[in-house]
Amino acid sequence: MSRTCYYEILGVSRQATGGEIKKAYRQMALKYHPDRNPGDKEAEQKFKDCAEAYEVLRDPEKRDIYDRYGHAGLNNAGGGHPFASAEDIFSHFSDIFGDIFGFSMGGGVGRANRPQAGASLRYNQKLSFRQAANGDTIKISIPRKENCPECGGSGAKPGTSPETCSQCGGTGQMVRRQGFFQLAVPCPHCHGKGQVIAHRCPMCVGEGQLDQVRELSVKVPAGVDSGARLRLRGEGEAGINGGPPGDLYVDLYVEDDDVFDREGQDLLLSREVSFADAALGVNITIPTLAEDIELEVPKGTQSGSILRVQGQGLPYPNSSRKGDLLVQITVRTPTSLSKRQIELLKEFQQLEQNKPSQKLKKIIKEAGKAMGL
Repeated sequence: MSRTCYYEILGVSRQATGGEIKKAYRQMALKYHPDRNPGDKEAEQKFKDCAEAYEVLRDPEKRDIYDRYGHAGLNNAGGGHPFASAEDIFSHFSDIFGDIFGFSMGGGVGRANRPQAGASLRYNQKLSFRQAANGDTIKISIPRKENCPECGGSGAKPGTSPETCSQCGGTGQMVRRQGFFQLAVPCPHCHGKGQVIAHRCPMCVGEGQLDQVRELSVKVPAGVDSGARLRLRGEGEAGINGGPPGDLYVDLYVEDDDVFDREGQDLLLSREVSFADAALGVNITIPTLAEDIELEVPKGTQSGSILRVQGQGLPYPNSSRKGDLLVQITVRTPTSLSKRQIELLKEFQQLEQNKPSQKLKKIIKEAGKAMGL
């Protein structure tokens, strides 16, 4: 059975940003939340579908797999359904609910003081055709949040540490009841962090992170094409409360070349030869990515013929294989002829017209044999 497209479930386009996807999920999740639709099984299913779609599209790696291969790609990657149970869905939804109203569903320890992974980042990089063909190491500058080197990300002055909030006991939440809801609102004393900093770090002023610009060297494999994506693990933004850093995704765009066209890993080239050279055969000099080489144009080559030079195309990324160089031959018809050239062409034309047919040649040959010639 076919499954509904995740983008259609959330009502967003395939080009939607992370912020647009999150906003759409908020609206859909609030609309179909079971507490707003008691006993409505259809609304409950839509609520689960929204949560599943959001979990995939919010993650750059999962979204890339889904964009390329659809639901089957997630299953093959071990993804399956992003949520193992209904409890996971409600737990995940509570984060979005808290973003909107400032509280979360249910009690328990708050998330603010738990380790959280840093945000993953995307970076668009333009490459020249030759950089992509031969491979290169490029330098990029990435603005990102990094842990403060003075306090190591704690936000506290060196020699001190954050203290457990005395008001919420470190949960970061104060539980209140309102009708059917048990609401856990952020603790006003620690602002939901579960900890208070009595002595702030002078470098980051208690934030624990600083905005930095990091210079990175990125190795581009030979043979990449537009649309290729490189993943640099751990080069995204720093995690919070000891969480792991996010990843950096570098999306590549390759410029066109003045000499070669490209079809996959094959290179395409066009060359003209004269009528006489096409008829008699000729050697021509053609460029490759490395150097100029000689190419034999066989006699009798027709206009539009393609000659293949094996192994002179683009390398397959991270492989020893290479594509081919395809040279299309165009026979050039002269437009301005001298008197002597016209005479020679007419003589050639006459010879062609008087040339015996193959059938006539066969009859003459058989008659010669019969007469013992």
